[in-house]
Amino acid sequence: MKITNILISQPAPQNSSPYTELVSKHKVNIDFLPFFKVEPLSAKEFRAQKINILDFTAIVFTAKTTIDAFFKLCEELRITVPETMKYFCNSEATAVYLQKHIVFRKRKIFYGNGTTASIIETIGNKHKEEKFLIAATADNLKGDLHKLFSKTKYKFESAAFVKTIYSDLKEMDMGKYQIAVFYSPSDVKSLLENFPEFEQKDLQIATFGPAAAKAVAAAGFTANITAPTPEAPSIAKALMLYMQKDNK
Repeated sequence: MKITNILISQPAPQNSSPYTELVSKHKVNIDFLPFFKVEPLSAKEFRAQKINILDFTAIVFTAKTTIDAFFKLCEELRITVPETMKYFCNSEATAVYLQKHIVFRKRKIFYGNGTTASIIETIGNKHKEEKFLIAATADNLKGDLHKLFSKTKYKFESAAFVKTIYSDLKEMDMGKYQIAVFYSPSDVKSLLENFPEFEQKDLQIATFGPAAAKAVAAAGFTANITAPTPEAPSIAKALMLYMQKDNK
């Protein structure tokens, strides 16, 4: 199958693109189109959950978007987060992002190795007495992290700080693409929201990360190209390898 058009469900890169070589070498067209966007909840929407942030001694973050939304809401609700608050993040990158809002102090910021399970390992017995608030997305309030916490004896609650808004893609011609790239379960949900009768047929689906691959499988589709892998740490590399193999 000749690959001429690739759809990537992300905004176009602002600076140098990792896809430049792919486009020049294989003469393909790449369209960048975000399938969804994440917006912070309004103060009114957050209050409806009847969550009091100051009832908790630790906050759990897995994304930069929820960090921004958390501090934005605290400002709107005139909540002063105490310096004693502890922050647990899924990765170092997420933890470092906290510097945008607070003074980075190792004694109160903890992070795992990038996986959801590593947050539980980071908490361990040392921090088991804290009362945790999981900062979540409205459409994934009781996702994998909530389920993991449920298996522990930790005191916790999950609260939505952001919501997912699916893009209107109904005017898009999915049939023109030979490859579509998905980065998250929300990409797959957006696809089905816009095209309820969608059939994969000859479309090659590429996924980045296990969550996206799992969502593709759950929807009854097949992920033909996956990343990251040792050979392909990025989607750009995975597509390059696939195109090289396909053109042999």
